[in-house]
Amino acid sequence: MPKVVEIDALLPQTQCTRCGYPACLAYAQAVADGAAGLNQCPPGGAPTIAALAALLQRPALPLNPANGAAGPELVALIDEEACIGCARCLPPCPVDAIVGAQKHMHTVVLSLCTGCELCIAPCPVDCITMVPRSSLPAPPPAPTAHDNRERFAAHNARIGGRARQRAVLLTARKQAAGGERAP
Repeated sequence: MPKVVEIDALLPQTQCTRCGYPACLAYAQAVADGAAGLNQCPPGGAPTIAALAALLQRPALPLNPANGAAGPELVALIDEEACIGCARCLPPCPVDAIVGAQKHMHTVVLSLCTGCELCIAPCPVDCITMVPRSSLPAPPPAPTAHDNRERFAAHNARIGGRARQRAVLLTARKQAAGGERAP
């Protein structure tokens, strides 16, 4: 049975969750375990399905329509005049391709955007749209799966670090509050 790493290496690393799993590695694990079909990755489409089928020595199946449809490579664009700077689009971006600060306009670094669409739902003013990368004037090349995987790991490390810092501060506050209440 192929290793999860080999399966994960064939995925586009958009971390879009359309496969039904929280990240590409989780989907790779499910495929390796036989819990998920090899045809659940819309961004990878037919080429990824064919590569997975060859690796797993299984028949290639059409993309499962329950997971979405294959299409052109997309990128997010923010209508910067409509953006209110709420920063709700920043945390869900798995590769930190959106830059901005609270109460300031945000923008997408197109060369980093995986087209995952995870930034759309949290936007309260619907200022984010997805467009084909090829429709942009002088579009930057898409990030590689390797680059996407590295940026996703860095994103998760940053979020984990913040969670650990918050936990330490909360513990310190509780201890300080408990110490003040001593008889």
